[in-house]
Parts: sequence; C-alpha cells; structure tokens
Amino acid sequence: MGFFETFYNTMIAKGRWLLIPKGLGTTLLIACCAVLIGSVLGCIFAIFKISKSKVLRGISTVYTTVIRGVPMATQLMIFYFVIFSPMGMTNAVLVAIIAFGINSGAYCTEIFRAGIQGVDAGQMEAGRSLGLSWGQTMSKIIMPQAMRTIVPTFTSEFITMIKETSVASFIAVVDLQKACDNIRNATYNAWIPLLSCAAIYLVLTLGLTQIFTALEKRMARSDRS
Repeated sequence: MGFFETFYNTMIAKGRWLLIPKGLGTTLLIACCAVLIGSVLGCIFAIFKISKSKVLRGISTVYTTVIRGVPMATQLMIFYFVIFSPMGMTNAVLVAIIAFGINSGAYCTEIFRAGIQGVDAGQMEAGRSLGLSWGQTMSKIIMPQAMRTIVPTFTSEFITMIKETSVASFIAVVDLQKACDNIRNATYNAWIPLLSCAAIYLVLTLGLTQIFTALEKRMARSDRS
C-alpha cells in the first residue's frame, strides 16, 4: 500500500480529518483564554510581589511557588477530579481553561515582575513628583517601558501554553492531541496522525513566533521615533 493510499485510509476516509480542525479549535480556545486569565492574574500578583506589604508579597510567593512547582497534568486533574467534579462542574473545557489560566498566571507574574523591576526606579519617583498617583505612574510611565522586556518572554509563555494544552486529554477534552489519538486508535496507524499533530503544533508555534517578532520590531521602531 502506497503512502497516498495509506494517508487517505487513515485521515480522509469516513471524514476522520474533521476531528483535527475541531480539536485545533479547542486547543486555541483553551490557550487563548488561559493566557488572558493568566495575564490578569500575572498583573495582580506581580503588583503584590513588588508591594511593600509582607502579606501581599507572601500571598504572591506562595501562589507562584506552588503552581510552578506542581506538574501541569497533576494540577489539571486536581482541578477537575478534586475541586470541580464534587461541585457538579463537569464541563471539561471550562475546567481546563481555569486550570491552565491559573497555571499561566504564576508564570506571567514573574514575567511582569521582572519587566516592571527592570524599569529604572527613578521613573516612579519622576512620575510621583509630577503629581501622578502610584497607579497613574504605573500605567502611563512604568508599564509602557516594561512592555519591551515583557513581550519576548510573554511570547514564549503563549507558545508554551499552546503546547501544554496537549495534556487536556487527561480530563477527556478532545483537543488537537486527543483528536489525533482518536484517529490513531480508530485506524491502528500511529505515524500519520502523530506526525500530522506534530506538524500542526510546529506551524502554530512558528506562526506565532513570526507575529510576535513583527510586533517587537514595530515597538522598537516606535521607541526610536
């Protein structure tokens, strides 16, 4: 049996290829929502971490230490089987979004903290001397400068999140990885579905890298002008 015949019998016959765009859509939904949640949590806990309050710094430290110290697959199953299932929430995609969002938040916290602390401390003092509040100085002076440091690392976090969603199948989410696994199980052909899955992930990561690289260059041009 030739390659094209094998590919047809594995991917095209019985419309099996339709599983892939559905799974890809779920993967992108989880990743995008998780990064949005993570960005919000990251901003909040980054501010906690650089605050003068020992309590807030302690809360942020515990959050980042625990979340970054436990494997994502373990966190996902804890959220689903230990926390949400007993509460009656069985929407696996929603649980995955929450779990991945909380996980992303811990990494975004360190990304944002490093970016903020990378801005010269004199910028805050200058803003306050002009009559701006702490919040105004942070949003109008500190954060725009911190973004130059944040964007490259944030890019890596988004790409990592897309790849990490492959463990969502542990709680029966039919994402891209699970869709390809279902094709493999139905056809007893491993190499075509798995290589197709790998190729799609590769295209996604390369595409996102190009998009964020273009964004970085545009930001650099704006700074020079």
